[in-house]
Amino acid sequence: MLRTHKIRCYPNATMRRVLAQACDYRRYCYNLALATWNELYDASVVLADKTARPNERQVRNELVNNKADWQYSRSARILQLAVNDLAHAWANFFNPEMPDHRKPRFKSKRRSRCSFKTDRATIVNGKLRLDKPHGYRDRWYDIRLAEKLRWPGSVKLATVVKEADGYYVCLSIDVSQPELLPASQHVCGVDANVGKYVYNDGEAISAVRVLTEQLVSLYNRVSLYQRRLARKRLANPKHFRSNNYRATKTKLQRTYQKVTRIQNDLLQKFTTMLVKTNGTLTIEDLDVKHMQMNKQLAKNLHRSLFGRFRMLMKDKAQWYGRQLIIVDRFYPSTQRCSRCGLVKTGDDKLTLAGNVLHGTKHHEFHCYGCGAQLERDENAVQNLIQYAQGQAMS
Repeated sequence: MLRTHKIRCYPNATMRRVLAQACDYRRYCYNLALATWNELYDASVVLADKTARPNERQVRNELVNNKADWQYSRSARILQLAVNDLAHAWANFFNPEMPDHRKPRFKSKRRSRCSFKTDRATIVNGKLRLDKPHGYRDRWYDIRLAEKLRWPGSVKLATVVKEADGYYVCLSIDVSQPELLPASQHVCGVDANVGKYVYNDGEAISAVRVLTEQLVSLYNRVSLYQRRLARKRLANPKHFRSNNYRATKTKLQRTYQKVTRIQNDLLQKFTTMLVKTNGTLTIEDLDVKHMQMNKQLAKNLHRSLFGRFRMLMKDKAQWYGRQLIIVDRFYPSTQRCSRCGLVKTGDDKLTLAGNVLHGTKHHEFHCYGCGAQLERDENAVQNLIQYAQGQAMS
């Protein structure tokens, strides 16, 4: 099983130049592969021959056979893995299960992420050693890492990424055996809401906020920096890249980085706690893209990280040997009464603003069958638990 460990790395001046050249070379290879892919595809359309459609091997061989002299001083694995990423991008574009995946586009130096991959990296004496190209004549150094590997195993892939405060490496480690926890009979239901997750902690209902006051303050700072950059571009559209502009852009990047780290820390701790304290976990399969909301709610919905939460739950449930039940997206967990099983329909349905006909608010659930008055989120959590126990499958 593969596990990924992201570590801060500290290259010296020589290796910083090497990493910068590798990032540029990866972007060059990707753009060249995309241009070659498009040319081969156009040629197959003109010849009306579907068997001549391009594929990963054909494009890779075309780039390798037409290498320039300077390319031999760069890692060959960067070229091959860039073509592999392009092939995955085309496969996602034609995948019917990913209808919103866009067509592969050329990568810009200003807007694309500075990164590259290699599957020949190793860890030697606690340092990262990248594969040295055969045509490289200058000195080559191992890169110091901020911490040791969390799991023993062989490194299958290394992805070096440049962020706002320096370089990081994401190591994919082949771990032989996952960590299994003692068996637990406790069933937990998690109801995802805009800005918070509601779950049952034993007999009580608890909630974890993912839109904290600190994050709201950082989002306001992001808006401030974006307005400043927009004004600089508008006032001087041809020569706006001044020292002041670069300083503001750096502040914006570091603010985004801080937001990402806080969100990741909240979700990692929350999902680990859920998996370690419960034997069976139940979450909803939300169709986020098709939720009809206004602009402000859509932005907060995006910041609630429903997709990231589901991915972490699936990964950790598999790693720790827990059962994860993903409820069908059409299951009425919000409209169903957990006491009597009555499902609200028509004008009786609850909306984001409550129910206008009966005068109920957003957080109130009033059952018109048994007369129960419950909290909306608590009722949804109980419905998810009953679904996991097989008591409410309809």
